[in-house]
Amino acid sequence: MLRPELNELLTQTGPGTAMGELFRQYWIPALLAEELPEDDCPPVRVKLLSERLIAFRDSDGRYGLMDEFCAHRGASLWFGRNEEGGLRCSYHGWKYDVTGQCVEVPSEPDNSNFCTNVKLRAYPLIKVGDILWTHMGDPARRPGLPEFEFVNVPADQTYTSKRWQECNWLQALEGGIDSSHVTWLHSGALKSDPLFKGARGNQYNVNDLKPFFEVAEADGGLFVGARRNAEEGQYYWRITPWIMPSFTMVPPRGDHPVHGHFWVPIDDENCWVYTFDYHPVRALSDAELQNMKAGFGVHSENIPGTYRPVRNKDNDYLMDREAQQRGEHYSGVAGIAIQDASLQESMGPIVDRTKERLVPADSGIIKARQKLRKAALALRDEGVTPPGTDPAHHRVRSAAIVLPREESFLDACRDAVTATPGVPQTTV
Repeated sequence: MLRPELNELLTQTGPGTAMGELFRQYWIPALLAEELPEDDCPPVRVKLLSERLIAFRDSDGRYGLMDEFCAHRGASLWFGRNEEGGLRCSYHGWKYDVTGQCVEVPSEPDNSNFCTNVKLRAYPLIKVGDILWTHMGDPARRPGLPEFEFVNVPADQTYTSKRWQECNWLQALEGGIDSSHVTWLHSGALKSDPLFKGARGNQYNVNDLKPFFEVAEADGGLFVGARRNAEEGQYYWRITPWIMPSFTMVPPRGDHPVHGHFWVPIDDENCWVYTFDYHPVRALSDAELQNMKAGFGVHSENIPGTYRPVRNKDNDYLMDREAQQRGEHYSGVAGIAIQDASLQESMGPIVDRTKERLVPADSGIIKARQKLRKAALALRDEGVTPPGTDPAHHRVRSAAIVLPREESFLDACRDAVTATPGVPQTTV
């Protein structure tokens, strides 16, 4: 169990909170690049770490992310006109550039310098891969840009989607480093999902319901190893990297693309889930892309024009009790992503961790909580830069491998969990 004050520390990410300040040390996903597809396109509302912001792309292709509300009377700039190099408030015509600087107040005399003293809070917005990233912390401590492998492979080798999840970021993240639930919750998907089925490793998941967990330190976070019995004298290992604060990768299956997530707080009761699939050495096939866009694998089918899943809490995730009884979906909910989301959201907006009873299979979750707490307090109390900010920490991979029983998973897999361009993933 977790004491109430520690649960609050880990789950609260608004301005001035310890975990909020921790998140503000990193480049975090703010939008998909597809949300601002062209110069002078409509602005987009963005809520991150409990801050209400507006994103836009100006006439010269520059991206901006700033306070949603005009400095004049507080009207939302979502109603603004994106034109001629800036975003103009529709109420009285005040205009702002991508840095948040006010550049025009029509009611002021031509020789007035009033604008120079008006600037909205603003953050950088940079495109890396399919994502627009922002850094919401001190510019003097801004780290290098993200170097996760999925944003650096050629465009035809990667795909990223996004969904809204209606619960705190931490309980969503914890599902991403919990390999033990796969045998149960996703058992139907191992047999039928086009982005999972056919891998030899699936059978190891089905045959051994009691994985043993071993957790190893990584420069940017942890490697969580889940061990299951394989052939005589061998173990099947699935190795999940977690890079602070909220990046996880799912161990691969066969030659299917590798996938993973970012869990980004919207506020304390909601988060964005950025989900990626990529292949290190080949283009994604048309069939793979179609399946990802249709919500297979770890992606979701979303309501058109939104990033809210079609299966959501308002319609009980379209649960099918007959499919549950037939064994098609263990929980009666279709789709790997929504199987996870439905149960994580069922815990409530912020789960009461004082009531939980953890077991050895939760060792990765326990270690991650400890590392987050330690880093947040060290930053708050001593100004210590947390792990995972250095782009070198991003160059990791997940892995699935069969090893002799006497071998240490991390000693045997150091190359396998290092992202090396042009080298295939280690997979079973």
